[in-house]
Amino acid sequence: MKTAHLDREEQEILASVERGEWKRAKDFHKEAGLLRKAAAETLRKDRRVNIRIAERDLQGVRSRAVEEGIPYQTLMASVIHKYITGRLIESRRA
Repeated sequence: MKTAHLDREEQEILASVERGEWKRAKDFHKEAGLLRKAAAETLRKDRRVNIRIAERDLQGVRSRAVEEGIPYQTLMASVIHKYITGRLIESRRA
């Protein structure tokens, strides 16, 4: 099983939860249902696309996907989604 690496913010949230500082929402079951529905809609993949990319880039994507422990198509979809929602953060690899 892959070990999760938490960033500072995630560590602070986890510590807060473990200290019992979080309370359940009043309408928990209703809220949970709404969030499940939203997640299902977000994750629904209802379109197929074909793209041409350089063999070298495809191999790079496949290698990164192996490092992340996910299928390369999932990684590509995630990168595209993060890019269009403004959450893709560029970083230099060592």
